[in-house]
Parts: sequence; structure tokens; C-alpha cells
Amino acid sequence: MSILDDARALAAQDPVCDACLGRVFADRSHGLTNEDRGRSLRIAAALDDDEPHEPVDTESCWVCEGRCAEFDEWAARCADAVSDTAFDTYQVGTRTPPLIEENEELLRETAGLDPEAGELFKSEFNREVGKRVGRRTDTTVEFGRPDVQFTLDLEADRVEVDVHSAFVYGRYRKLERDIPQTEWPCSDCDGSGYVGKQQCETCEGTGYLYQDSVEGLTAPVVRDVMDGTDAKFHGAGREDVDARMLGTGRPFVIEVMEPRRRRVDTERLEGDINAFAGGKVEVEGLRLATYEMVERVKGLDASKRYRAEVEFGDAVDDDALADALAELEGATIEQYTPHRVDHRRANLTRERSVYEADGEREDAYHATVEIHGEGGLYIKELVSGDEGRTEPSLAGLLGVDAEVTALDVVGVYGEEGDFEDEAYFLESAVDGGDGMDDESTDDAGDADAPNAAE
Repeated sequence: MSILDDARALAAQDPVCDACLGRVFADRSHGLTNEDRGRSLRIAAALDDDEPHEPVDTESCWVCEGRCAEFDEWAARCADAVSDTAFDTYQVGTRTPPLIEENEELLRETAGLDPEAGELFKSEFNREVGKRVGRRTDTTVEFGRPDVQFTLDLEADRVEVDVHSAFVYGRYRKLERDIPQTEWPCSDCDGSGYVGKQQCETCEGTGYLYQDSVEGLTAPVVRDVMDGTDAKFHGAGREDVDARMLGTGRPFVIEVMEPRRRRVDTERLEGDINAFAGGKVEVEGLRLATYEMVERVKGLDASKRYRAEVEFGDAVDDDALADALAELEGATIEQYTPHRVDHRRANLTRERSVYEADGEREDAYHATVEIHGEGGLYIKELVSGDEGRTEPSLAGLLGVDAEVTALDVVGVYGEEGDFEDEAYFLESAVDGGDGMDDESTDDAGDADAPNAAE
């Protein structure tokens, strides 16, 4: 059979609108909408048969139940739903009513055609509404992870909007001790501030064991500037509560949920955070990032450089200290889970490398040492030996007790490359345009697709 014969068999199931007729031939030709294809085939068949051309009112179509006349309406509803939200990219997915899916199969089967011929109704609906959304909002379609995901629930007659998170990368320095990286709820009152009806004595009713945290001094500022509903802090590891983070600073990402602003001035944001933190924490190098930066910050192996003030139990001379540090440099350290963390870490022996070790005495009982080691190396235990759980250790090599009295992290470095990889940062602007071709049949925006509504 010819394409006109197929078109006649489909059109005979009147009323079938031009879009539903043309959708069966969506893989034919380019630069046409399905409505163009259907109308052209209907006219060509009428010419070939020398019969009057009888157009079909889209709203009377039994296949789509008139939905193919609603592209503009749904696009307007999408645009209205995000009228107060700034975004650059979007995606449209559609939940098709089961009856329309059944009608599509019946249309093809009755005409004796492949039930999968052409494309699905929802593919066309995604594309046609999507093109119009792009024009109305001056934004670009994105089939990966867009800023905004629209899901059109036709049966429920609603537009669902998922505003995906925005991400800001930077490095922080923690300039004071006794500040945790993330908020630390009080365990005695479960963060409520009350035990029964009484104010919690442990946290004095605040709900937190520590009143400040790096997260608390940074994330709320980013959330407010981006006008989000919440913010989450992601750090590249963490330092002890009693340790400062100096030098290069530690990489972090702040994730802002449902932001209404995405393109913010990061230099100004940096100043806002530093002013809010009041000298306790400072950030630098803020940049807008992709969501993959969270995985990079959390997953990239990193080495750390530490500076520790050490107190010895007996007198130590310069030569002994130098020899012990030389023994540690380049050594592989075996560390059984330290006493201080064995309540939250599995008990096992870990091997970690010391890349560099240096230091100098302040007097016979005090020294400052600097250790550059593989990520996961417990520095306090490397110094003390942790009752034999760490071998070798500075205390063991010296033959005296040794204890870290103050610890600073002064460098965090990616083992296999810098954290600041340009591939994970956003450009200052995104080009406009709807980004969708009329002939596209890509189902990546379908509500049923795996990436349609993350």
C-alpha cells in the first residue's frame, strides 16, 4: 500500500484530526509538524481521488479527544507557573490519559498499520508544548538535567513544576576552633531544645550542641540570595571540630533547593557570606556549578596537609625529632580504627601514606610539625600512636608520649586533579531559544522517561 492508501485508511475512522493523522507518519520528511503532515496527506488524497477536501475540527478528534488543540493553552499555564522564577533551561513531560493511549493503538490497528508506527502522542505533546514554553520564557530545552521540569498531567488537568536545585562551589576557611562543619543537633533533646516541657540544659534550649557551624554561617546566605526554600552543605571531607581550616581552604558546594534566582553575582555573594560569618569563617572562589560538582566534591580522593602543635611527655632534641620525621616521610601507616571514632566507624585496619613530614622544636617539650598525607590519615593518632593502634607513629619513633594540642588543616588537594575543573562550572549566561526542532521525535522529555523528573 502507498502512503496515501494508509492515510485514507486512517482518515476513514473519522473524525481524526490532522495532528493525529500525521503523527502516524512522524518519521517521514523533516521540517514539518505532524499537523502539517496530516493536512498535506488529507489534501493529497482528496486531489488523487478528485474529491472535496474536508478538514476535521481538532476538538472533535476521537483519538486525542481534542488535546492537540491545547498546545498553546498548556504552554501558557507552564509559563504562568514559573512567572516568579528565573531559569535558563527546561524540559516538558506528559502523562497521557490511558484512553488516548488505547485510541492510538486502535487507530493504527484498524488501518492495518504497525501499532508503533510514527511517534507517540506524548512525544508530540512534549515537543509542541515545549517549543511554545521556550518562546514564552526565552529559555532553552535541556534533555539532561534542566533547571525546571514541567510535567503535564492531562487527566488531572494540572501542571506540576519541579524547580531543580542550584549549586554554588567554593572553598572555606574556618578561622576559629570548636565550630563543626555542619549543624550539630543536640542528642539529648533531638534538636528540639526541650526535654519534656523543660528547656534542655545541654544545649540551653537552642537545639544545637554548637551554636555556629560552617554550614550555618554560609548556607542561609546563599539560600536567601537565591530565594530558595532550603539549602544543604556538601564538603570535601571535614576537619575535627577543634581543628581550624586554613591555607587553601576546603572545597564545598552549597545546594539551594527550589531557587527562584539562579544567576547571582558570586563576588558579591562571597562578600555577603564573609560579612555574615563575622570572621569565624571566610569563603573564596565562589562559582556557579553543575549538580555533578556535588559528586566531585564528595567523591574525589584528596590529600591533606596538617600543621600540629605537639607536646611531648619527655624531653626531645632536634636530631631525634628530625630523624623521626624522616622515618615517617614516605612511610605507609597502618591505623586500626582510633579509639575516639570507634563508636561511629567500623573496626578495621587502614593503610595510608605519608607524603611529607617536617617540623621544628619550640623547646624540649614542644614542637610544630607539618604532615602532608593521603586522605583518611588520622593525624592525631599518627602523632600519639593511639596506644599502639597506629604504626609507625611519631611517639613510637621518639620513644616518648606525644599529643597534638592544636591542629590546623592547611591544604586540601585533589589526588587526581584539581577540584576546580572547568567542566563542572556554569558559564555566566546561557543562550536563549526553544532548542526544539519541529521534526524532533526524541522522547527524552516524556514523563515516563527515567530522567523526566529527577
